[in-house]
Amino acid sequence: MAQINPSILAADFARLAAEAEAVEGADWLHVDVMDNHFVPNLTLGVPVVESLRKATGIPLDCHLMIENPDHWAPRYVEAGAGSVTFHVEAAAAPVRLAREIRAKGARAAMALNPATPVEPYEDLLPELDMLLLMTVEPGFGGQKFLDLVLPKIRRARRMIERHGLKLWLQVDGGVSAGTIERCAEAGADVFVAGSAVYGADDPAAAVAGLRRQAEAAAARRSA
Repeated sequence: MAQINPSILAADFARLAAEAEAVEGADWLHVDVMDNHFVPNLTLGVPVVESLRKATGIPLDCHLMIENPDHWAPRYVEAGAGSVTFHVEAAAAPVRLAREIRAKGARAAMALNPATPVEPYEDLLPELDMLLLMTVEPGFGGQKFLDLVLPKIRRARRMIERHGLKLWLQVDGGVSAGTIERCAEAGADVFVAGSAVYGADDPAAAVAGLRRQAEAAAARRSA
């Protein structure tokens, strides 16, 4: 089943509780945490995640685009995140960090930037619950989808299948009605969508529509 995770980076930050309610039917709420160091933008932190957890029943998928995730990632689990993603480019000890996130009760995920190859991390995959392949350069919403990541999605899917892992494969960046089917056909099954959801007149309907497209494309891939 395809999962759709609306990104609150595209939401109205002054109305986060209402914006969370607006995406009823979403699988997760994607929370982009940026520190203006690892990426050239600054968003929100632990206190906002704590408040958001109290305001919505949708589980939180926290994507940490920050330096020193080894220190900060466990704090986001404690704040209420059900899934925490760290960037391998920023982590000092990714295996230890993934195990700590899991030990605290959340799903552990690792993100790779567009230019970071997936092959060197094949042996780490069993330590993860999800692998995120960025389909734009991290740091800003509303960017154009990078088709050059599609072959990497295919290679990652083959790795996951080769090892028989129950590992979610997430894509983030430029996911829309015009790109989601290509991602699903390549092997992704979790889709972060910001502008495509929160820019729609009916965000909940946009979530449902994207899910239908992704599932139809995945069925074609499996046929």
